[in-house]
Amino acid sequence: MVLEMSNGSVGVGVIGYGYWGPNLVRNFASHPKVHLVGLSDLDSKKLETGKRLYPSIITTSSYHDLLRNPAVDAIAIATPVHTHYELALSALKAGKHVLVEKPFAQSSDQARRLIDEAAERGLTLMVDHTFLYTPAVQKIRELLLKQELGNVYYYDSIRSSLGLFQSDVNVIWDLAVHDLSIIHYILDEEPVAVSATGSCHVVGSPENMAHITLFFDSACVAHVSVNWLSPIKVRQTFIGGSKKMIVYDDLEPTEKIKVYDKGITVDGPSDNAHQLRIGYRAGDMWAPHVSPNEALQIEVDHFVDCVRSGAAPISCGMSGLRVIEVLEAASRSIAEHGKPVLLKRQQPGIRAQTRATA
Repeated sequence: MVLEMSNGSVGVGVIGYGYWGPNLVRNFASHPKVHLVGLSDLDSKKLETGKRLYPSIITTSSYHDLLRNPAVDAIAIATPVHTHYELALSALKAGKHVLVEKPFAQSSDQARRLIDEAAERGLTLMVDHTFLYTPAVQKIRELLLKQELGNVYYYDSIRSSLGLFQSDVNVIWDLAVHDLSIIHYILDEEPVAVSATGSCHVVGSPENMAHITLFFDSACVAHVSVNWLSPIKVRQTFIGGSKKMIVYDDLEPTEKIKVYDKGITVDGPSDNAHQLRIGYRAGDMWAPHVSPNEALQIEVDHFVDCVRSGAAPISCGMSGLRVIEVLEAASRSIAEHGKPVLLKRQQPGIRAQTRATA
């Protein structure tokens, strides 16, 4: 549904003003094509803070007030994960476009229901996979599309920090969701199986550290390590290809991406592995220019454009569903001590790879 507005602006209501909500509110409030209508939260002190910073907005403890408000065209949801489905479904049924914080929902069944509801009503449904909108990830995708790295051999990521412990999701649903969304976005193939292990060191809480392996039909393999009990914050990714390799450090203030013209060369008859001679190629390193623009600003602008035009978002509902399917499979694998879980029909070669990792 293409939104037609007399004044050219999109009326937005935000539900949730805890950890991520203030960032959404700030970006919507500063957007030239947005009218920030209101804010809802159950905490009156948070509402007072929001009202003090944005005096013209409506504040309410009942999100239904935003859903009933005809000035609200779109709803942004930044609440605990267990509330996402109910809030998003209610917003869609009220005829509102929806941006929902990651992870999209608690299950793939819930995600499919939201996708169907949005499709039936012709509404925009977008998942807040913020990292897809970082200029760094956009640049990496551009390099891969141009075949700068050649055949992609691996994606290795470490994402760790001290906290934030959450009660309704474990560490993979909190941190690994970022890398899973990035992998789906930058690689030109879908994973076919996942193996994962996790550990819990706080009684009564979900897993606080985990290691995930994704298998593909090709020789590519992805490893994602996530940890809530790290003494330092780490956001580092290595992507290796047959031609070049990338190091992506999201915490690096300037040169977030470094491209290395390094690799190996193999000489010798292919039918005799014992006679192969491995050579090493060491070329230049270069750091491509990456825009300093805030990812959330880019994402909010994209959401507004999709609402206005009816175009499908980059992080659409299907994007969110694919990530949740991997998260569910990884959770099952953790429960079975790392046993590989298939994501689709297994192709030749995958069975051997997954057996070797189990």
